[in-house]
Amino acid sequence: MRSGGRTRRALMWVAVHATAVAVALMFLAPLVFIALTAVMSDRQALSADLWPREWHFGNFVDVFSGDMVQWTINSTVYAGLSTVFMLVSSVPVAYALARFRFRGRNVALVVVISAMMLPPQVTMVPLYIVWARLDLTGTLWPLIIPQLFGDAFSIFLLRQFLVTIPREYADAARVDGCGEFRTMVRVILPMAKPALAAVALFQFFYCWNDYFRPLVYADPDHWTLAIGVATFRAAHEVEWNLTMAATLLTILPVLIVFFLAQRVFIQGVTLTGVKG
Repeated sequence: MRSGGRTRRALMWVAVHATAVAVALMFLAPLVFIALTAVMSDRQALSADLWPREWHFGNFVDVFSGDMVQWTINSTVYAGLSTVFMLVSSVPVAYALARFRFRGRNVALVVVISAMMLPPQVTMVPLYIVWARLDLTGTLWPLIIPQLFGDAFSIFLLRQFLVTIPREYADAARVDGCGEFRTMVRVILPMAKPALAAVALFQFFYCWNDYFRPLVYADPDHWTLAIGVATFRAAHEVEWNLTMAATLLTILPVLIVFFLAQRVFIQGVTLTGVKG
């Protein structure tokens, strides 16, 4: 009986981990293919070979020059400032909806949820007219400045996390003489680091991969990597090695940021409850 139980547990362990390995390989296979193609010669990239005969790391040097540098700077500025502005504006709103009791709080929450359901294409034309009258079209500012007014999804996600923090912590801080702002900054937000990291990564990834809105507002001098890589691919249709190198350089910062913050990101997503 004991040997049968051990055998059963061993088989279960193999089955669980084999499935996880198979799923991991399924998701990693496209990335490995991109990386291998990126270091091939242009002639081999058009063949059926999966392994490079010669390693052409100079492809990355050829790609990351000229406009690619400016596109990377534009994407970094767009994603970085949008993330910072979103946190500065969304955190106080989420804190108020989670911790304060005031008339109309539920109505305000419904408005936030409704804003999440509104497609961006609906407001694109009137917003473009507003930014055109402010003479800001042709730049990335029409995409960055609105983050100072909060993001509905981030507000909702943060609010759902903040309501799970016991009120006793805030009450103890007030007894010690902390005001509401200091309580939020020194007591509540340090406990909400996983949720802050989650919404920050969501915002950063969205802006880094955003194609539609920069295409509408930005001129070629302010194009981001999403637009730039699409333009690069159109200019190098048969040079798949260069196209894959450009693609790898585009997704590499996202992978690095995710793996550095993977633990706190997953913790923030899993701990965000639905308590209302």
